[in-house]
Amino acid sequence: MAKYRTDLQDINFTLFDLLKSDRHIEGYEANDLKEIISQFDKFVENEVYPTRQIGDEEGVSLTDSGVKVPKSYHQANKSFYENGWYGLGFPEDIGGMPCPESVSLACTSMINGANVAFSMYYGLTKAAMNVVRKIGSDDQKATIIPNMMTGKWGGTMCLTEPGAGSDVGAANTTATPKGDGTYAIKGVKIFISSGDNDLYENIIHLVLARTPGAPEGTKGLSLFVVAKLDEAGKNNNVKCTKIEEKMGIHGSATCEMTFGGEGECLGTMIGAEFEGMPNMFIMMNEARLLCGLQGESQANLAYLLTEQYARERSQFGKEIIDLPDVKRLLLKMRSVSRGMRALNLYVGDLFDQDHASSDESLEAEIALLTPICKAYESEEGFNVAVDAIQVHGGYGYCTEYGIEQFARDIKIATIYEGTNAIQAADFIMRKILKDKAKSFTAVGAKIQKSITEAKNFEAECSVIAKNLKQANKMLENLGGLAKESKFDAVLYHSHDFLIYCGNLVVAWRLLEAANLAQTKLSGASGEDKAYYESKLVDFKVFCQQFLSRNAGIAQSILEFEDLSSLAV
Repeated sequence: MAKYRTDLQDINFTLFDLLKSDRHIEGYEANDLKEIISQFDKFVENEVYPTRQIGDEEGVSLTDSGVKVPKSYHQANKSFYENGWYGLGFPEDIGGMPCPESVSLACTSMINGANVAFSMYYGLTKAAMNVVRKIGSDDQKATIIPNMMTGKWGGTMCLTEPGAGSDVGAANTTATPKGDGTYAIKGVKIFISSGDNDLYENIIHLVLARTPGAPEGTKGLSLFVVAKLDEAGKNNNVKCTKIEEKMGIHGSATCEMTFGGEGECLGTMIGAEFEGMPNMFIMMNEARLLCGLQGESQANLAYLLTEQYARERSQFGKEIIDLPDVKRLLLKMRSVSRGMRALNLYVGDLFDQDHASSDESLEAEIALLTPICKAYESEEGFNVAVDAIQVHGGYGYCTEYGIEQFARDIKIATIYEGTNAIQAADFIMRKILKDKAKSFTAVGAKIQKSITEAKNFEAECSVIAKNLKQANKMLENLGGLAKESKFDAVLYHSHDFLIYCGNLVVAWRLLEAANLAQTKLSGASGEDKAYYESKLVDFKVFCQQFLSRNAGIAQSILEFEDLSSLAV
């Protein structure tokens, strides 16, 4: 049985050698932050990873007293808060442990890889708390934040309704003013992650609803804080009326939540009326980046477990890691998994820069890269999980090694928090065409700079440069279609274009890492030398196995007739 492992050398190299993440926080040196990461990794190994398979097997249950989560989650959750890990990345004035965003993302990746279902409970609480911190009233902040920081209260986001699906503007939940600052909330929300559970004493729901006379569509939605229990600790008529039986993330409670179904349910507005969608997007954007992290993190762990298995498993008189096709699969898995991590940590570094700067281009670049992180990493993470099953053979298809669980757990990340089709539409329509490609062009200039500074990667850099030119040609083509109001044709190709750009930016981040690793090879020995050499291999393999696929995407967009109008 493969043991839990984390590629700490790659994480530390990316954070502190490449990104210089320690520059973003005073009073800490790189070694201090490395120690935080190391201690968090030990916590994840000892407390969280052991809950992964047993939590998957036990799942959640709906009882008369509410939703029960896997028993093993309780101790892990208790230890998580008692050790202060929930506060990682939050400021000291609310009881947090400050650290760079990129370091916090690295730790979030570890815990998601170890047990994504468990991590969703506190992850959604963090996201809800960030909304309260940003737009909550003084009373809302004073009441909610301390209780969430100590682990007494959890949090959720409630958007989707029966029949509405991804069309959030079709929501019908109502919020009727009571005249005292509160609102009577009435409606049903579905697919609510962590909607009810017994990990927390109380749960704060952020609910999109319509006030009387509100405009139709998303413009008429406002956001409300709705607690499971009222100030007196009594039921606020917030009830889980169904839990979904799912393909994966069995330990995560996915609930149908009914508000005001058995009596009056009260909430308070957070933010201004009719600004529900912009305010909810504070949470949504964080959740979308987390989806990408779910794909990346599980891909990295799946690779490490599979590499161990391949070194121990013998067939045809040799360890299977030496079989050509197994070697191909493992190199593919490592290169794309490390590449996705490098992209996430780069985005984390952009957040760190943005916190200390008024440069609007930083926020725009984050906005551009977020749908790539969400869609590309959730899809490629799933593909890595499939390859992990393949290397394990029959054992991978069985539950014994826990490998098939990765495929089941990752798949949902392509669907929730806005399907990958929605991410692709947002990417091309809003983040590029509406922006007149300013951010897209700026990232392209960064990639070109990396190509110019590269040494000894002539073939790979030539392909990247060619990809940049083709990307601009495709963008010109898609922009022309948009000007002719042929939006269906643009959206028909939007997913392929996003994957194309995902391959391109991941190749860029691996190029940056390979350039640095090459300079460090001189004088290196032992494990360090082997690691630096692996970074060169990662880049070369990714270009051969992933970036090369972009030629087909470009051909399909530029050289074939528009098929978007054909009937199915």
